[in-house]
This record gives sequence, C-alpha cells and structure tokens, in this order.
Amino acid sequence: MLETARLRLRAHRPGDFADSSALWGDPNVTRHIGGRPLSEEEVWARLLCYVGHWAWMGFGYWVIEEKNSGEFVGEMGFADWKRQIEPSLGGVPELGWVLATRHHGKGYATEAVRAAIVWGDSCFALPPSSADPKNPVVSVAPQLRSAQMVCLIDPENVRSLRVAEKCGSKKSCAHPTRASPQFSWPGKRRRSPSCLFMQTCPFCSFSLSYSLR
Repeated sequence: MLETARLRLRAHRPGDFADSSALWGDPNVTRHIGGRPLSEEEVWARLLCYVGHWAWMGFGYWVIEEKNSGEFVGEMGFADWKRQIEPSLGGVPELGWVLATRHHGKGYATEAVRAAIVWGDSCFALPPSSADPKNPVVSVAPQLRSAQMVCLIDPENVRSLRVAEKCGSKKSCAHPTRASPQFSWPGKRRRSPSCLFMQTCPFCSFSLSYSLR
C-alpha cells in the first residue's frame, strides 16, 4: 500500500469489480485507451491479470482511492505486457494510470504517478544483493530489475501528456511499428537514467513512451 497527501494506492479486491467495470465501461475514459469501452468479461480478465502480476512478478496495479472518503478514483501501476514492438521494451516495466471521469482535473493522477515513481525507483533499480530481506521489493522478477520505466500515451491524450511532463519525462523518438510517436523527458531520479512507462491497456494501439532520469 502507498499513501500520498490525499490518496491511497492499495491492492485490488473482488469487491472492486463494479467500480472497475464502471471505469473501463466509460467511453470518455477509454477514448484514448484502445478506443472503446471494455465489457465486464474484459474487465474481469484485466483484474485477474493485475493479481497475476503481483503473484508472479512482485509488482502490478493498485486501486487509487481517496483517503478521506474511501471513494474509488481509478487504477494505476506497473506491468509487463510482453509487447511485440520495435524497439523492444523487453525487461522494462511499464507504468499506467486511468482515473474515473469525475476525478479528472483534481491533480490526483500527478500525485499518484509521483508516488509510483518513488516506489518503482526503489523496487526495480534495487540490486538484489543489497535488498532488505524485510522489504517486499525482493520479490520483483529479476528480469524486470531495470534502471528504466516506460509509458505509452495516445498523442491526443492531453491530460496524460501533462501528467508525464509534470513528473519529469522527456520527449524522444517514435516506435516505427506504431502509428504514434514516442516521447521521453529528462527527470530527477536517484539512480541511473530511467524511463517512466505509462500503459493502461494491454490491447491499446497507441504508443508514446516517456523516460525519466
């Protein structure tokens, strides 16, 4: 569990299915993420994928909720989607976020992404030999112990582009196998040059990537 001034990032529960279904079923939310609302069947598969990431990889997606009210805000986290694109993102964790429409414009995405970056900075770049045995990051899959993180964003998704900019990302090149250009921004991290990866849907066709340093 992660906490910020206003938010709590926690593991998913079966009871989150209704909120997740409403989130991914909103065409305003999915307009830049795959381009269509998801069915309940697809949302259920997505939730199981989150659980599987934590069980197998030691990282995954969280529910974002308001600390004061406990209200569902959205979802965010890291994933390894095994994307078949060039240049390959193999071995680099992707960070994605998606918020319910009613919570847009509150600064929640930036607040949550910054917390996730700090977590990922300790999690993915931490050498196993120096890890605290009491620290859960030791369970992270070795192949994802990377100094980098990546995000994929639809170029028309202005809100998410702004979040990435606020979090210190840097514009970079395009994936030749994707229709959208790739971006990265220089950021301030404690370790070697890294990438903040934003990816919100494993079936998404958009590709912008951002790197943090």
